[in-house]
Amino acid sequence: MSLMGSASSATSAKAYKNCKELNKDYKGGVAQTASAKNKGGKTKYKPYVSKELYNLNKKLDRDNDLIACEQ
Repeated sequence: MSLMGSASSATSAKAYKNCKELNKDYKGGVAQTASAKNKGGKTKYKPYVSKELYNLNKKLDRDNDLIACEQ
């Protein structure tokens, strides 16, 4: 059995095109670490914490606070 890509985790982390797509799966966005603090003010949802998922979607973190697509 041959799998393409990295098999380092059981979950299939993926890169999203934009925040709208990411927020369908992760309402609060994705944080690199549990200690990441949002710079953009109050949010409604807690972000999902996953370094692998954050790194794949780092381009969506416009304010560089280690949380992509927070809301």
